[in-house]
Order: sequence, then structure tokens, then C-alpha cells
Amino acid sequence: MKATAFLPGVCGLALLLLLLLPFNAAGVESRGPLGGYHWYTMFMFGDSFADTGNLPRTNCRSSLSRQWHYPYGTFNGSRSGNPLGRFSNYLVQPDIIARMLGRLVGPPAYKRMVKHYCDPSGMSFAVGGSGVYEVPEKLTTLAQQIDNFERLIKDRTISKWHLADSVALVAISGNDYSHINSSDVDNMIALIKKVTTEITANVQRLQKLGVKKILVNQLHPVGCTPWLTRPTNYTVCDSRANMGVDLHNGHLSINLRKTMNVHILDLATAFSNIVNPAPGKGSRLAKRFEHKLTPCCESFDPEGYCGQLSKNSKRLYTVCKNPDQYFYWDSVHPTQAGWEAVMKQLQKPMLKFLTKEH
Repeated sequence: MKATAFLPGVCGLALLLLLLLPFNAAGVESRGPLGGYHWYTMFMFGDSFADTGNLPRTNCRSSLSRQWHYPYGTFNGSRSGNPLGRFSNYLVQPDIIARMLGRLVGPPAYKRMVKHYCDPSGMSFAVGGSGVYEVPEKLTTLAQQIDNFERLIKDRTISKWHLADSVALVAISGNDYSHINSSDVDNMIALIKKVTTEITANVQRLQKLGVKKILVNQLHPVGCTPWLTRPTNYTVCDSRANMGVDLHNGHLSINLRKTMNVHILDLATAFSNIVNPAPGKGSRLAKRFEHKLTPCCESFDPEGYCGQLSKNSKRLYTVCKNPDQYFYWDSVHPTQAGWEAVMKQLQKPMLKFLTKEH
């Protein structure tokens, strides 16, 4: 699959900006939970579903830096936007989870933190486009992300206080499968077993490092992403790809079934309830989205990307006026509204898991 602030210290002006504008996620990430919520420290691992800004910002945009450029960050269809290094029109899964836990947004990115400092809200080590194994772009793998996490524990940047009520999210969304021929069933099954075994090993490693509770994403219905529905003009999901998703999720569930303090987030069902519901089973959440398979931001070239420009800086994409009517933002990532609809379905069991005694 394709990958995939700080405000001046003028209190009056800062307050005015907060009242008049949508909040800047990079500028409020250090705030504590809102009243009545338990204080959790969140650590994020995985790929673009959980990346809050670890890939570098570059002047020359590419598929791996597009999240730092317009139209990313165009909350409510604003023309200028406020790109935050997130692969969406604004907020992503960690931000929505953080809101459910009483914070304003998810934890800041590891690569954008001051040395020897861990934000009270935690830190995201996730890197867009990465996987369990090394991908062609040589991005930080899941195990290498946990290496970075362990290094900060050893030098006490991440303290026992941070770990005391810690929650981790492991988001592996299919990049390991993007460079294999899906028609080669035997090789695909073998790779699925390897990937899910490696995810399990890394979850157990996080526990040994002191993380108290771990959320693990199931694989979402990849066959319903605009990347794979584009050949049918965004009308039909790719059933072969979704069969692979079912195999992945089945193996992952079996591997983790006896692991304590781990909760699997059923993205497969939550996504499908919206973008590919059974006949007559469309939920109210599904009806919220006028466009379920069509992306808000669409590149002219099927192999291109949202935000791509020509050599003459001409746009090679179109972008919708109202992202809230679209479930998908680009070829693989949900809009903020999409993520909110997904996590709303998963909120109750997730919070029950997090509040349960160890």
C-alpha cells in the first residue's frame, strides 16, 4: 500500500487566536487532559495512520513530504490550510483517541521534540510509509521505532512517571504488502504470517519495556481504499485485497489472544460499516458521508499523489470543497471526519479496556 509551535508568549493575543481560529495541533500538544479525565501518556508506533510529523518537511514536495504542504491541513475546506505533518485534511487516529481521553490532540512527533524532553502527553514514533519490515524507501521499521523508544527510556527522557499510566498504539496498515503480487497466494499467506508474528513480538517487547496498555490496529479494508477502487470509478471494493485483510486480521487475533493488557481495534468492521456495508445494513454513520469510496483529494495520475505539482508548479490534483462529506481524504487515508466516525464505533470497548484494572 502507498504510504503512504509554539505560540508567542503574549497571553491576550494567544487567547484571541484560540477563540477565533481552529486550534493548531502543534501548539497545544503539551496540554493536560480536560476536567474529569484520567491522565494517560500515549506512545504511537507504526505508519502514516499514527504519524504526527516524523517525516521531514521539505521545500520540494514528494509523496513522503506532501503532508507538510497544501492541501493537507485544510480543515473545513480552508484555502490556505495549516499542514501539520499528518496524512489527512487535519487530525488523524492518535488525535481522535487523545480527544476521547480528554486531550486536545495526539502526542507530538519524536523527530520534532527537544532533546531529552518527553511531552507529558507522550510521543509518536510512527513514520508514514513504514512497515514491520524495511520498505524500498528505507523508512524506520516498527522495531527501529521501538529501538528509539527504548533509547529514551534508558537515558531517562521517558521516565517511570511517563510509563506509569502509559498507552501505546501500534498501527500497521499494510505497507509490507504493497510490493508483493497479490495473485501469488502462497507467498502472500507466508508474508501475512511473518508480518503478524512480528507485530506480536513487538507488542510483547513494548510490554517488557513498561508500557501498561496497548491498542493494536487491525488491518482496515485495503480493497476499499481509493487507490484500489479507482479502476472501477470508485464503485467497487477489491475483494481479493480484502481477503488478504481477513487473513491478516485472523492471524493477528490468534497471535494476540493470550496476551494480557492488549486490545485490538477492529478497524476492518468500523471502516466497512461506512464504506462497504452489507446490503440494507448501512448505518447512520455511513449515511453521513455522501462520498464513501471517492477521495476528497484526487491526483490526475493514478500513480501520482494528492498535492502533487508539475515542474511549473501547476496542480496535478483536484480537491473537494467539503472534506466532511468524504470518508477518504486521499488515495489511502481517511479525512478527519472519517477517523471520527471510525473511532466513535470503537470508543466504548476501547475506554472499557483502558479503565480496567491491570
